[in-house]
Amino acid sequence: MPSHVFADRPSAQPPERGSVEALITQTRRLRGEVDAVRREAGPDQSDPQGRWQRALCDLAVHQLNDLDEHLAQLRDGPVQPAVEPIAPAVTPPLEPQHGSLLSRVGSAEWNLLSDEASWSGELYQILGRDPKAPPLSLDELPSLVHVDDQPMLTAMVTDCLIDGKPIDGEFRITRPDGGVRQVHMMGEPVLAADGSTASMWAVLRDVSELRRSQRTVRETRDSLQRQRHIAQTEHRLAVELQEAVLPPWRGSLRFPHGGPAALDLAAHYLPSSTSSLIGGDWYDAMELPDGRFLLSVGDLTGHGVTVTTGMAMLLGAVRGMAVAGAHPAQLMSWLNQLLDTTAQPALGSAVCCQYAPATRTLSWAQAGHPAPLLFRDGTGRALTPPVGVILGATSGATYEQAEVRLEPGDLLLLHTDGLVPRRTGDAATSRLLALAPRFTDTRCAQECVRTVVEEFGVAPREDDACLLIARINA
Repeated sequence: MPSHVFADRPSAQPPERGSVEALITQTRRLRGEVDAVRREAGPDQSDPQGRWQRALCDLAVHQLNDLDEHLAQLRDGPVQPAVEPIAPAVTPPLEPQHGSLLSRVGSAEWNLLSDEASWSGELYQILGRDPKAPPLSLDELPSLVHVDDQPMLTAMVTDCLIDGKPIDGEFRITRPDGGVRQVHMMGEPVLAADGSTASMWAVLRDVSELRRSQRTVRETRDSLQRQRHIAQTEHRLAVELQEAVLPPWRGSLRFPHGGPAALDLAAHYLPSSTSSLIGGDWYDAMELPDGRFLLSVGDLTGHGVTVTTGMAMLLGAVRGMAVAGAHPAQLMSWLNQLLDTTAQPALGSAVCCQYAPATRTLSWAQAGHPAPLLFRDGTGRALTPPVGVILGATSGATYEQAEVRLEPGDLLLLHTDGLVPRRTGDAATSRLLALAPRFTDTRCAQECVRTVVEEFGVAPREDDACLLIARINA
């Protein structure tokens, strides 16, 4: 670059090598810390939050790599273009590679007085041109630029030369090998002693990798926002659907016409603390036309609107078949057939009870579900379950039915899996049966529900749960 072109500029002292080395050390230490955070994000591609975090870390690493290389250039000085080969065995120019110092930042000057141009070696690397070839003039430069970006470059150069405006913009260049790179150009006019424009100098930076990382961050952020919006919408719809089909659980359950005082009923729904999506758990209690009472709880596997919709379908089927006179065993068989023939196959568990006040007889059947718990005189036990496989598991399954006589003051507890956090099967049953002494001091089913919720409703649970309690009145 001719020295007379910059005669009117104040001389700049080169930075001390030690200060640049210190900045390089700090940059590399920070890059290592960011890389550690990126590794902690994990490789799971199914997690939108994790993908977004990794993309941000990748972008930060790219920028720190750029900063490291710029500082190294500042320390080592620019690479000069090779005009003539020194020896026949000279190594050919390097092709631009990700992370290559030669492919990042180059400089150029176009002297308007002598019509000469001067390019640094880095610029040859960025543009993919032979270092032995002469640099292009300002009139020839647009030929390297993507056709859609040529008017922008022409306007920036014109504004710089005529109006003295600094150049600051990005455009795409097409390399001889067909590759397209994104280049950021910054420059300004250099004035002669009489105030006229003597030359234009510019710094060009290959920002292809940086822009690619920024696009990844933007796309993953947008994807995360869309998925959050979808999840929020699904949650709202699932909650609204659940509230529309399940009996209210705040307070004792009331039958539409008041019903006889044969049963004191209360229920509660406990959402998962690890998932924002509503599950397929349900509970239900209704009076049948013949004076019996239907009590049921169940759980359709999965979470979200689809599962909640399936739960509403099953609950509607249970009610309709019970009103039509189906007994628990037949009802379970038809439910299994219903799940087996749906367009979206699913698995579910359920227990269905019918209570006849006249005889105080409880008839019930189950499909892979925890048995009802019967509390009497300060002790509790699980009812012996009749045979019944999980709903939707096999075609043509048959279900048996059991009966038990109840007495005034008996307490019947129906629940879905997950009521006792981190306990399943016999362990969960034992924890619930241990509440028997406390139930004897309660005055109504709602107080019993409150006792269970106080005991198990605070601890984090991995799944939704439903609880239905019926006290047999005299």
